[in-house]
Amino acid sequence: MADKRLPLLIELGTEELPPKALDDLAGAFAQGIVEGLRKRGVAAGYDAAKTYASPRRLAVYLPDVAIAQPEQTVERRGPAVAASLGADGTPSKALVGFAQSCGVDVAALERLETDKGAWFVFRAVKPGQATATLLPEVVVESLKALPIPKAMRWGNREDSFVRPVHTLLMLHGADVVDGQVLGLSSGRLSSGHRFHHPEPVSVADADSWLDTLRQAHVIADPAERRQRVVDEVARVATGGVPRLGEGLLAEIANLTEWPVAIACTFEREFLDVPPEALVTTMETNQKFVPVFAADGRLTEHFIGVANIDSRDPAEIRKGFERVIRPRFADAKFFWDADLKTPLADHQEGLKSVTYQQSLGSLWDKTVRVAELARVIANRVGVDAGQATQAAALAKCDLLTRMVGEFPELQGVMGRYYATRQGLPADVADALDSFYQPRFGGDAIAAGKVGQVLAVAERLDTLAGIFAVGLKPSGNKDPFALRRAALGLARTLIEAGLDIDLRAALSEAFELVPEAALVAGVKPGKDGKPPAVDIGARRRELGDEVQAFVLERLRGYYADQGFSADQFEAVIAVSPSTLPDFDRRLRAVGEFARRPEAASLAAANKRVANILRKQAEEAGAAPIPGTVDPAHFELDAERALHAALDAARAETKGMLASGDYMGTLARLAALQGPVDTFFDDVLVNADNAAVRGNRLALLAQLKATFGAIADISRL
Repeated sequence: MADKRLPLLIELGTEELPPKALDDLAGAFAQGIVEGLRKRGVAAGYDAAKTYASPRRLAVYLPDVAIAQPEQTVERRGPAVAASLGADGTPSKALVGFAQSCGVDVAALERLETDKGAWFVFRAVKPGQATATLLPEVVVESLKALPIPKAMRWGNREDSFVRPVHTLLMLHGADVVDGQVLGLSSGRLSSGHRFHHPEPVSVADADSWLDTLRQAHVIADPAERRQRVVDEVARVATGGVPRLGEGLLAEIANLTEWPVAIACTFEREFLDVPPEALVTTMETNQKFVPVFAADGRLTEHFIGVANIDSRDPAEIRKGFERVIRPRFADAKFFWDADLKTPLADHQEGLKSVTYQQSLGSLWDKTVRVAELARVIANRVGVDAGQATQAAALAKCDLLTRMVGEFPELQGVMGRYYATRQGLPADVADALDSFYQPRFGGDAIAAGKVGQVLAVAERLDTLAGIFAVGLKPSGNKDPFALRRAALGLARTLIEAGLDIDLRAALSEAFELVPEAALVAGVKPGKDGKPPAVDIGARRRELGDEVQAFVLERLRGYYADQGFSADQFEAVIAVSPSTLPDFDRRLRAVGEFARRPEAASLAAANKRVANILRKQAEEAGAAPIPGTVDPAHFELDAERALHAALDAARAETKGMLASGDYMGTLARLAALQGPVDTFFDDVLVNADNAAVRGNRLALLAQLKATFGAIADISRL
């Protein structure tokens, strides 16, 4: 009987679930059911399990689930034989008690021989439990494991869930699985569409559930529902091309059970408002789909997706247009009002907005960033006046009405206001682009002024927050410092800004107030702050932040296919700038693919070990700084010296110009002379002069490769 399999359907009917959490809830629910059944040994086609969800339900379907567990082998170990039998073989009380607890006589117990002695053991085979008996417990376990940050209660029940629950459907084949979950008794009733089919829906069996709900105007398959949204939007699109991103598509699909698109319009006068404000209102606040012209301009058309197939779509359209009109009117008011105040007039207001208690106001931060931007701009050949001007205005749009209503538009609105006020285009663009990259996969700032401001802003943020002792710990990163560090590194690398990272951090820490540097030091046992050497603390924090930034690059380069040992090979030589680090790493990546790489890496490792042992040997003579051909005894060492000299001469110009790929390609030709040297030459010669000369040759070889990376790490 345990071999018989039937389809299984479990559905929990609820009030409307949070749309942004629905996919995670559904996936976790299905995973919990699968793991619960698998843990109990119930045979099923787990790979074919399907997750279903709609705004008012979580469900999981398995096409073939055994009706019972297989037979269960029970084995219980009892007391040791030596301690359980008297001299005449009489069982001890402990042995008798163990047998009784197993429901058998002592004679029915078996013996288990181990390397630690013999033990009494009870073995039995019992039939597996019915899946129907196990299922309620499996469902309860799965629900308890759901990622619910805050559960709620309803009515007078003690049970809690993310939203009130109303129905519990558990069908194994055509049979209802009896059980109680969250105070509900299971049955075969589900719920149809709230408006099209408000009556309960009776489901005949697990296989017919999906079609039964579809007949009740519920599309329970998320993938099918998303495709219907896409098709509906395309069906009614007019006046341009709708922009339906994955995030908005998922949210609309998780808000509707029977999506129907409605084409709408708004007054053209609202198009005077920056399109980002209108699009944010449509997508984020109302879940409407904006429509763009072929040239990328926003049009007055938009598409709403209703959760009903109305007999009078015009009324739905009026409702959608009516709800968006006041929000657009507010945005237009904010825009018009903000234009009356120059951005620079908000600088005074920044002085009353606290950035961080020990770091001062937003204006204090602005002053620090402006100074860093000036220094960096001069260093990389960017207009320092424009960089300083952009830094001085970068936070001003935070005090505008528009950004107060739409915080996600910070930077974007700064660019629009600066453009309207006639500021240079590079300055205006920098007010927006310096926030880039805003998220993983986002591009860095395109303009040079924006790149300089992006670097200055992140340098100050990292220096200031590390100084006050609020660096990230575990998964907590309230100031998004990991993102800031990666954004800093990416901007320096991808923009090719060859500035010394450690020096730039030192300059940033010089601008951090001493009070902030002291605030980050833990008080002593007496509760008082210890004496702080400000200069030493700045140096220590600079080293710490530099290491923090470099650590962010591990994942950045791993995503591009570079191995951990290639990364370590470059970090070992401490390049001063990140663009230089990038060039070296790419050269090492190319070198690692060459056939000579493995042999030369092994040779460099051997050289490093020889030189290290020599340095550690007590009383050993120092290695000569130059190689003296007069001390050569063998052709192999002469050949390596000649090849190395030639390679160093040919690559001198390459190294100076940063052509690390060309340099390593040329050095790869040293494989033959290096291999021959180690085959034929005993480095640790008895003659001290010969030995020192050979060590000097190896040190020269190591330094030649080490000018790019520590190849021995490969």
